[in-house]
Amino acid sequence: MDVEEFRKYGKEVIDYICQYGTNIEERDVAPTLDPGYLKKLIPADAPQSPESFKDVLEDFEQKIMPGVVHWNHPKFFAYFPSGNSFPSVLGDMLSSAIGSIGFSWASCPAAAELETIVMNWYAKALGLPKAFVSDAPGSTGGGALQGSASECVLVSLITARARAISELKGQTSVHDSVFLPSLIAYASREAHSSVEKATKMALVKLRIIDADEHGRMRVDLLSQAIQNDVNAGLTPFFVVATVGTTGGCAFDDITEIGKVCRQVSSIWLHVDGAYAGNSFILPEMRVFSAGLEYADSFNTNPNKLLLTNFDASALWVRDVMNLKSALNVNPLYLRHEHMTGVDYRHYGIPLSRRFRALKLWFVFRTYGIRGLQEYIRNHMALAKKFEMLVRKDDRFEVRNDVHLGLVCFRMRTGDEPNHMLLAQINHSGKMHMTPAKFNGRYVIRFCVTYEHATEKDILEAWTQIKCFAEEILRDHQLESSSVPTTPESSERTSSEPVAPVAGKPPIKKRLTRTKSLRFSFTRSISREQYQSQSEHLMDGCTPILVVDPKTLQENFQKAADDNDRNNSNGNVKLKDISDVDTDEASN
Repeated sequence: MDVEEFRKYGKEVIDYICQYGTNIEERDVAPTLDPGYLKKLIPADAPQSPESFKDVLEDFEQKIMPGVVHWNHPKFFAYFPSGNSFPSVLGDMLSSAIGSIGFSWASCPAAAELETIVMNWYAKALGLPKAFVSDAPGSTGGGALQGSASECVLVSLITARARAISELKGQTSVHDSVFLPSLIAYASREAHSSVEKATKMALVKLRIIDADEHGRMRVDLLSQAIQNDVNAGLTPFFVVATVGTTGGCAFDDITEIGKVCRQVSSIWLHVDGAYAGNSFILPEMRVFSAGLEYADSFNTNPNKLLLTNFDASALWVRDVMNLKSALNVNPLYLRHEHMTGVDYRHYGIPLSRRFRALKLWFVFRTYGIRGLQEYIRNHMALAKKFEMLVRKDDRFEVRNDVHLGLVCFRMRTGDEPNHMLLAQINHSGKMHMTPAKFNGRYVIRFCVTYEHATEKDILEAWTQIKCFAEEILRDHQLESSSVPTTPESSERTSSEPVAPVAGKPPIKKRLTRTKSLRFSFTRSISREQYQSQSEHLMDGCTPILVVDPKTLQENFQKAADDNDRNNSNGNVKLKDISDVDTDEASN
């Protein structure tokens, strides 16, 4: 493709994007296809000869688009928002066109310096402690853009692990891995699944702390668990607090958690605010950021609630030297004469880094702080509207505290009818939602995500939800409400009998077992998986398994016995690691 062809088709792609955004409501929000649909439409091998780009664009519409879930559709209420906006898309286009790989200041000075500036803009807009702002007087902290919140959690955990091991080993030459069995991290049962994944990757233990009825980590149980582990000879090194949990958008008490963490010098406190952390751009939401002064690191995703398209996740740390100590590798081919400039390769997992700061810079400048505030406040108001509609209907209940754009609701029935309700909603292709288990009950997550969402979108969604529910409720009895009454629902009492639902016979056929399985990834999980979730940390419908310390110790003992047998057979021991050192570290 030459310059003129690029100019021609580039304009066509821009026109397509504009048309897509303008007419997105005409599309179903999600496909009703079976896995493997695309394999039937696309050849098994790549073409040997060049094909017309016009044909490529036509195939995109005819073959790819039918299998797309439209995250920026007015009726997409699943997960959390997929931040997107025209300024962000344009910034990303320029980043792709430039194609710089900004791993160091020398590799792209503009990318390195703009990222520093934008991260300071961002921190100040959120009202973060000055310790996280690199240009604040006396600050040793700063931030960097990562690919996702999962990366932020992993980078923070690895950094915390490196710091803890450094303190444990002192001046000895024992290998770092010897200290892994003694390290233990902590997270709420409502924490994101990325925490569990990070501990798996870092080969450390994870202890789950129960949440209260509002979905917040129980600080008393955290304190007790840490003390018990210290008494058992373990080293608590990492605690994750969450502001805006995935299941119910609950906010942990950072202040109280921070006070507990300060009592143990080896603990690194990380605050995960992937979704809700962005709401601190609103002064009225900063009540939930109280206690961030105790945090060693904090992350939030502009690609969730600040109209910036994926991928972009912001991570700030109190002391960037901790990051550099844990992640610094400095081969000759990466050195340069301007080493005083910031090299962001020391701030994360990959060496290669995209020019992510460009799109965030475009968004901040195009919308301004006030524009972004208005956008978030609109989501909050619409969520409150949906909450009010649900609470006014005796057949439904809201299970979470609604602070931002997420409402967790359910029919006042058993779990299976609610499974069916979500299956019907998603099977229609007209709306898209996801399940979670919050405060002990299966719920349907309704999250306002569309940038230009209006009250009309909410009212239409509620009308459709009620239509699906009426069919299901013909065959199921309502339960008494198990959540406190609210001003919106105080006009009725829970003891009042609920009248049978009247109406015409259902028009839609029930989902068959075969049909419902096609949508099981969004509808729910299997009955066995669902029932097992009560014992494990959860993120939506994904069960998280926690390693049993007793089993872990048995595995270590078995490995040690096998090693002894191998040594007795003449095999060579591990270099520089004696049996005595290993045993002492394990104990």
